[in-house]
Amino acid sequence: MLAARARTLHDLAACGMDAPALVDVVEDCLAARRWWVGQWPEGADCVAGQLAQDVQERLVDDHALRWPECTTCPEPAVHVLRISPDLGPDPHWTCEESGQIVTPLGALPRQSR
Repeated sequence: MLAARARTLHDLAACGMDAPALVDVVEDCLAARRWWVGQWPEGADCVAGQLAQDVQERLVDDHALRWPECTTCPEPAVHVLRISPDLGPDPHWTCEESGQIVTPLGALPRQSR
């Protein structure tokens, strides 16, 4: 659980989105995933990708923020990366437009702002 948290927080920070309110979103989603793993212990290998997906959804729903934006495609199309596989170990960010694997979860490079 702590490794999943660390990977998600790294990627938020890499995008400059590590404000306290957004870190709180991670903590809330992590609490829900703790329950999930308690009900399905075999799913512990999948929790990192699930946590990142939960945070993505909450950022859109509660803060109107899309995270992480794709920086691998040419402009002007603004779109986000998605976690692949949806449920499984070794989650990675994939461009939702091209389908290109970008980087493992927890390895987004720091974006300059």
